[in-house]
Amino acid sequence: MSIHKPVLLEESLEKLNLKKGGTVIDATLGGGGHSREILKMIGDEGKLIAIDRDAEALKKFAEILTSQPKTNRYQTDDYQFLNNSQFPIIKLKNLILVNDNFANLEKILKVLKIKNADAVLADLGISSDQLEDAERGFSFQKNAELDMRMNRSSQKTAQKILNTYSQHDLEKILSEFGEEYYARKIAKAIVIRRKIQPIKKTLDLLEIISGAVPGKYKHGRKHFATKTFQALRMEVNNELENIKVFLPQAINVLKKSGRLAVISFHSGEDRIVKNIFKENARGCICPPEFPVCRCGRKPKIKIITRKPIIPNTEEIKNNLRSRSAKLRVAEKL
Repeated sequence: MSIHKPVLLEESLEKLNLKKGGTVIDATLGGGGHSREILKMIGDEGKLIAIDRDAEALKKFAEILTSQPKTNRYQTDDYQFLNNSQFPIIKLKNLILVNDNFANLEKILKVLKIKNADAVLADLGISSDQLEDAERGFSFQKNAELDMRMNRSSQKTAQKILNTYSQHDLEKILSEFGEEYYARKIAKAIVIRRKIQPIKKTLDLLEIISGAVPGKYKHGRKHFATKTFQALRMEVNNELENIKVFLPQAINVLKKSGRLAVISFHSGEDRIVKNIFKENARGCICPPEFPVCRCGRKPKIKIITRKPIIPNTEEIKNNLRSRSAKLRVAEKL
């Protein structure tokens, strides 16, 4: 059973304008909280394509659906599609689970022979199931190998980054992805430690961070290691670049009046979403002195949320991990 609590669930589904019979893409299945509700809203005549790089998340969701009496109409049929790209698929009646990166969205739909969708949802946060899985090395709460891969077939791990990246590159990652004030000190401490012995475990890294930051920093609202672990996870999984590749594709595959909803948890993620929405909502780009438009550029989307929607006090109280969430929504023109 998944322990993940979907963030901004009601708000995101309401903004997507889901209807019976619709074709919907959940680009980041995670714990499946959003997908479960989407299936209810689109009904048996609808179609849901749920994507995740984590094969275990897909299998777990399939097991949940097939084990519940009310949804035992789902019967697992495992097989692989081989085309320009290869990725495992689990098909469960009106649900298609795809093990791939959402940055490959258009390729995925081409293989599935699906032209477009009525709605696309992307929750960019890591699921609680992954955080609580000690083997994955996402969390500093449990001692584990420093892995942090969403896709476990990938070659790049947190351990590899910590033991091979230059001090300058480590500092850059911690500063840009983690917005870590003590990035330089932590990066220097990492390099010093790895000269003595390789950094392999989450608690090894926790010890390094603890020794690099001042005492007062350890008593803030956030745990002092949060930003470093977040930055490493984002680098391991190339998260920001994947978002930049995914969003234009998500806009392209939408039907007219179809909606795209994106939930971000990091200022860098939200900035990318905001800027890509703004760019695609822009029309003519001719210089102001031109009497008539010559570029012929038309806006692709209308921004529905001029300001991002954030969780209410009750949701934050019940799920502390939702506190940094921001929801932005756009509609295809």
